[in-house]
Amino acid sequence: MSAFRFELLGQNGKLRRGRYHTPHGSFETPCFAPVGTYATLRGLTVEQVKATGSELILANSYHLHVRPGAERVEKLGGLHTFMNWHGPILTDSGGFQVFSLSDKMKIDDQAVTFQSVIDGSTHRCTPESVLTFQKQLGPDIAMVLDHCPPGDADERLQRAAHERTLRWAREARDLHDRWGGNSRGQAVFGICQGGTNLDLRADSAVKLAAMEFDGYAIGGLSVGETKVQMATALEACVEHLPEGKLRYMMGVGMPDDLLAATAQGVDMFDCVIPTRHGRSHTAFAPGGGYLKMRNLQYADDPGPLVEGCLCYCCSNYSRAYLRHLSVADEMLGGILLSIHNIHFLQDLMRSIREQIPITEAIR
Repeated sequence: MSAFRFELLGQNGKLRRGRYHTPHGSFETPCFAPVGTYATLRGLTVEQVKATGSELILANSYHLHVRPGAERVEKLGGLHTFMNWHGPILTDSGGFQVFSLSDKMKIDDQAVTFQSVIDGSTHRCTPESVLTFQKQLGPDIAMVLDHCPPGDADERLQRAAHERTLRWAREARDLHDRWGGNSRGQAVFGICQGGTNLDLRADSAVKLAAMEFDGYAIGGLSVGETKVQMATALEACVEHLPEGKLRYMMGVGMPDDLLAATAQGVDMFDCVIPTRHGRSHTAFAPGGGYLKMRNLQYADDPGPLVEGCLCYCCSNYSRAYLRHLSVADEMLGGILLSIHNIHFLQDLMRSIREQIPITEAIR
């Protein structure tokens, strides 16, 4: 039996409950993976991340290739040893950086050429080189190189990105097969693109499914499109993806978006939002709200950040103290709020899973 497999444990309409197995352990789905772009979640130890309930984390192969270098990480024992996280790891390919670093890159049909924000050096990333970086880094799940256009891209750019992503996916799939597939200890996921064009989204999902990847991601959403556009584009993808494979929506971490996407059958998410919000003194609260911890209203509040939350932050510190840390720009404030925000999303994912009884017949 393959070390990589997705078990569908239960279903309620489109909402799914599952478990994904990797050589470094399994994780329950639906799940949220916090992002450690540079092989670290800023300010948090791996013990603190585990204590939030996180079972899977994400790092970025492009940024790690630039610094400290994929070869160096490989020589030091691979990403799990390097960062002392021995659970499942997924690495992104750099496709999102086509969007986020658009002023630092050039793209053609063969590759993306990035100018490093660190030292100005150039790095040409192809479908083959990106998989090679990830092979050296050694995560459990590697992503193919894709072209992620902005949400307001015109139809010409959306179509070009869609077609380019499919060509690159085929190149990556063929290389993965030549290397031995996931028997070499690494799964490879394809990525659906197509912008907000529903026909392109459906076409992308159908053609990627025919390539029989180890799992499937939905990319190019939460990049400037409206909530309605996101929902319709997601639906156009998901209905064409295999039921027996994991479905991963990339770069989404707002609680209402997670609720909406799991209802459409998505199994996995990642985003920098919980830690980025934490560092900017913002905490998730029940009901889709936020607590802005620099606000004067919390200066004399002895209560926990969120009543009933069992995270380390809420169990040990008052709103008044957290407000003091935020106003004083003390790094502990960002650490504690990041812990809370990740824990909050893990609790949300757990509550969704608990809505779905495990059905033995689906195992």
